[in-house]
Formats: sequence, structure tokens, C-alpha cells
Amino acid sequence: EVQLVESGGGLVQPGRSLRLSCAASGFTFSRFGMSWARQAPGKALEYIAYINGDSSTANYLDSVKGRFTISRDNAKNTLSLQMNNLKPEDTAVYYCVHSSTGQRGQGTQVTVSS
Repeated sequence: EVQLVESGGGLVQPGRSLRLSCAASGFTFSRFGMSWARQAPGKALEYIAYINGDSSTANYLDSVKGRFTISRDNAKNTLSLQMNNLKPEDTAVYYCVHSSTGQRGQGTQVTVSS
């Protein structure tokens, strides 16, 4: 059974940083691309970053490019998202997503506010 468990969210002031983590289990993690997506209140799910299985390719939504970095540790079955220079518009629930199945975890709330 695929399980994805996000952590690391919280309340942070604009301009500060957060690092999100996702612990994956139930599948061969290194074989699959993974994504981070977010959903703000009243808005659709938005895919913000993707990384392939061996970390040779990473893609970002324009609005986070240069501020967010996706990474993975296949030895630890962990996906990460380093978020720098956070903005109020980054406020959302953030999800770790199995890129082949679309399955996601329960999410972690990120709130950017002064």
C-alpha cells in the first residue's frame, strides 16, 4: 500500500524559509517521479515541482522557480521541498504526489503571514 506522509509545515513570516519532507513507503521509491502540489483555500490543486526518479530532472512552476528546490533521497525514501523567500501567496496545504498514480498524502499546512 502506497503511503505518503508530509511534514514540516507551519506559520512563517514573509521572506523566511521552510523545508517540507515526505516519507514514502509501499512502493519502489527510486523508480518513480514525484511531485509537490499545493491547494489554497477555494482554489484548485496546483502542481509546483517535479523530480524524476534519479534526480536528473526537476521542473518548477514559474511562480516558485528560483525560490523553491525539490530534492529526494532514494536511500531514505524521502522527498523534500526547500522553500525560501516565502510569500503570503504561498499559503496553502502542500501535498507530496506520486507522479504516476496521482496519489497524495494528507498534506501539511503552510501559512505565510506577518
